[in-house]
Amino acid sequence: MDKARKTEIIKKFGAHEGDTGSTEVQVALLTERINHLNEHLAKNIHDNHSRRGLLKMVGERRGLLKYLQEVDIERYRKLIQDLGLRK
Repeated sequence: MDKARKTEIIKKFGAHEGDTGSTEVQVALLTERINHLNEHLAKNIHDNHSRRGLLKMVGERRGLLKYLQEVDIERYRKLIQDLGLRK
């Protein structure tokens, strides 16, 4: 992920300028990296090291989403809809 894309995601999901630590921003950045790794693994099916990294990122994102769901269900629902994670 290039710097411009990362800045764009932070602006879209951040609560204020320079907000890089909020749960929404973290989940959005992880989702971007997960989608990129999924494309990589589709082409490189034997890359088990990257697959392990992908699984760790998915677990981290799941934990952040669970936290957000417990703290503020409306922010959770909006984030899920914006990222298109659940059907």
